[in-house]
Parts: sequence; structure tokens; C-alpha cells
Amino acid sequence: MPTLLIATSNPGKMREITSLLAGLPFDLTTPTALGLRLDVEETAHTYRENAALKAAAYALESNLPTLADDSGLEVFPLNGLPGIRSARFAPFPNATDAERRAYLLENLAPHPRPWRAQFVCASCLALPGGEKRYTRGILPGEIIPEERGGNGFGYDPIFYLPERGCTLAELPEDEKNRISHRGRALEAMRDILAHMLK
Repeated sequence: MPTLLIATSNPGKMREITSLLAGLPFDLTTPTALGLRLDVEETAHTYRENAALKAAAYALESNLPTLADDSGLEVFPLNGLPGIRSARFAPFPNATDAERRAYLLENLAPHPRPWRAQFVCASCLALPGGEKRYTRGILPGEIIPEERGGNGFGYDPIFYLPERGCTLAELPEDEKNRISHRGRALEAMRDILAHMLK
């Protein structure tokens, strides 16, 4: 069975990706499992470019096909912030998810609701020879001022889905994975990965 390296150290993201790629005949592994410790700086200005930086660096180092993604929350009243800086959106380093959510709500407080927003995910598959393939997924919704739900991570507890009447963190994990921005990007990536095996 061929090995596919998932270029993340985030356990929540790895759980989602493992679930979303279930059924494909790949042995999924992580940089930690392989003893790889690359410090890939996300210096690009788009999700796609950041995903490519990670995927290409790990593919080169491991000589394995490597899947990476970059995602973010774009809040329309904040002109698209936090965007590509979603994981670092706080006025101090090493902030927790809860602290980033609180800081986001602080910034939104002066703006009238609804606070429309969308999650965006760009996924990149990099092969050791240099070839890259890309997919993208978007999930529209809005930010609410109170946290709801215990599933998910990051901004999920305050990301509300009006058509479902709940936050992303209130959905069962399988449903969340199916409709999420990452789920939509990886659903398209499944087809690319399946084609690799033909």
C-alpha cells in the first residue's frame, strides 16, 4: 500500500483528514511519525501558496507524495480578517483557540450583526518529482457571540450555519467533515488521489 504523508502536526486536523480520506488505499502518516521536523514558514499571501510551500518541502524531504492544506476564516465586517493569519490571530504569541475566538469577538463587537463569514481551505498534493495538484473548498456562515458545541476546534464553536440552525462544533463529526471547507477540498482531492493509483 503506498504511503501518503499528511503535512500537519495538528491532531484535530489529522483526525479530520484521516476520516475524509477513509477508504482510499493509502497508508497515511505524519511528519512526527517519520521523525521529520521541518520549520516551513507560511510566508505566502494566499492559502494555495502556503499549502504548496508545506507540501513541496515535506515531499522533498520525505520522498513521499505529500498532502498539505492551508485554511482560514474570513469575516466580512473585518474586511476578510483573520484570513491567512487565522491560526495566529491574537495580539500575543502562542494564543489558545479560546483566546483567538475571544479576540475575534472583541474586534467584531462594534459591528452590527449578522457577522457574515466563510471558511476557506486550499489543499495541495505535491509529488517528489515536483508535480502539484490543487483543490479548494468554501463553507459560508456567520459568527455568533457565544460558543456552542464541543466538536471541532479553532473557530468552530462560534461559526454558525443558518441553514442548519447550529454551529460547526454542534454537528456530529461525520456530518461536519462532509460539509466543511476542508471536507469540500478533500472530496475533490480524493478523485486526484484515486486517479494516482490507476
